[in-house]
Amino acid sequence: MYPLSSFLFRTGACLLFFTGLVFCHHSVDAQSTDIPLHQPAYHEADRMEILSGRLPSTYTSFVKPYAASALIPFVQQADSQMHPVLSRVDQYAIRQIYTDYPEWLQDTTLADSSRHPLWKLFYTSPAYLFQYHSPDLYFTINPVLLLQGGKETHDGDLLFVNTRGLELKGRLANKIGFYSFLSDNQERPPLFVQQWIHQYKAVPGMGFYKSYRGNGVDYIHATGYISFQVTRFIDVNFGYGKNFLGDGIRSMFLSDFSNDYLYLKLNTNVWRLHYYNLFAELTSQFNPDSDYLRPKKYMALHDLSMDITHWLNAGVFESVIFTRPDHFDFQYLNPVIFYRSVEQQLGSPDKAHVGFHAKADVAHHWQFYGQFLFDELRISEFLSHDGWWGNKWAAQLGAKYINAFGIHNLDLQGEMNIVRPYTYTHSDTITNYTNYNQPLADPMGANFREFIGIARYQPLPRLVLQGQLLFVQQGRDTTGVNWGSNIFKSYYTRQQDYNNRIGQGLEAKIASLNLLLSYEIKYHLYLDLSYLYRKTGGAYFLYDPQPDTHFISIALRWNIARRTYDF
Repeated sequence: MYPLSSFLFRTGACLLFFTGLVFCHHSVDAQSTDIPLHQPAYHEADRMEILSGRLPSTYTSFVKPYAASALIPFVQQADSQMHPVLSRVDQYAIRQIYTDYPEWLQDTTLADSSRHPLWKLFYTSPAYLFQYHSPDLYFTINPVLLLQGGKETHDGDLLFVNTRGLELKGRLANKIGFYSFLSDNQERPPLFVQQWIHQYKAVPGMGFYKSYRGNGVDYIHATGYISFQVTRFIDVNFGYGKNFLGDGIRSMFLSDFSNDYLYLKLNTNVWRLHYYNLFAELTSQFNPDSDYLRPKKYMALHDLSMDITHWLNAGVFESVIFTRPDHFDFQYLNPVIFYRSVEQQLGSPDKAHVGFHAKADVAHHWQFYGQFLFDELRISEFLSHDGWWGNKWAAQLGAKYINAFGIHNLDLQGEMNIVRPYTYTHSDTITNYTNYNQPLADPMGANFREFIGIARYQPLPRLVLQGQLLFVQQGRDTTGVNWGSNIFKSYYTRQQDYNNRIGQGLEAKIASLNLLLSYEIKYHLYLDLSYLYRKTGGAYFLYDPQPDTHFISIALRWNIARRTYDF
């Protein structure tokens, strides 16, 4: 049943994609590749936005990843206006952004060049192993490496991450952008991550995997996309990867915690409006212990936001997840329609969410942000405080404090996330808000309160010191009883209709401290020293044989983001 619906989805997505491709010769600007998630450029872009007190006009920071062609003009503008007052660390970070994406600079002397290229062919730029540029073709190639080793205090085994790969990106005829990433990975994570993998039959953030030397995993990670512009205002991206919606550490709408997925996205920026469409093919809950075609489901999502002033942005969000036994509903491919209305016309069989979000940059030092999501809400039941199960909602409230207490490049962030029981669940175990046995939003699922704090200090251009505190209070299921934390279960199996409260069920408490010292040895080559302390408590973990985790590691990292375990 799924091969047909999968074929129809891909056919519809390809029709949209190639229709735009036919008309992309009308594009005014060349097309860009995206900046990979969790790169240092995102933190510096945040700093530039808050310090300048002005929202970017070429993109919205709510939608990630950013297109390099959209980020560079904003960074250049902020740099030119604030350059005399920027710290040495900021100037170094900005120059790295210029060097990574020189094709979008009007003045290429802003980017660094290699003093001693290898055989005048390799590393002509410090950012790339190889770079080719002609009027019809531009591309770069980079190696990817992550070698990490560490120990847990109660475990004699070596814990490690071993990643080797390649990254390719470029432009064709100055109209079509392309990107490809491929890596081979072996990983033996800390014990609590091993337990998570065993429980959910998935590696966090990854797809298919094999067991490796007992308690390790072996997997290949591959992503890629093609992008182009339909007009000066509309970017189109078709590929396989991840997306993130939000200004915080977590997202109540869409995070990058789950596996990659096939997607088609349209990003429209005109006047003060930012409109985002995402159509995706996801993998439903499945048992990986046997070989069979993985069940598919689909997501249609859009977000409309507006820069109300130069410092305030607000928007509305909507998504729907659906599957059909013998066909795909092309009605959801309409990029400018209210999905909830379509879902009701179809008999309300699908998983729909509606949300609101806002962000404000204040006093050149602060940013406040928030999200609110619900998929079912009765005002009368909400006001009565009777704990009706159907009032399913999630909320986020956070703040960033840049150059805290007058100390340059000391940045603080605090965030609170609250999710009601049964949020993200659905009537069946297919159309819940998950992908490849992993949550699409917060990794904790539902029925919890979560508090996260980050302190990041960069005293030198190449040195970063960071600490992260996490505290979670969640209600877990008891044997045979669904209290609303496991979003893979049907909400028809709920324990009760009323008197449902956040944290109901067996109490589970998680507290963790993550410390990092990262030093850039050479361009994009980092040495990371990290320490993770994690403690569990509450009735759910009463008989946990290892309630405390002490994990110390050292890593050598080249052209890739860190592998973190913050849940």
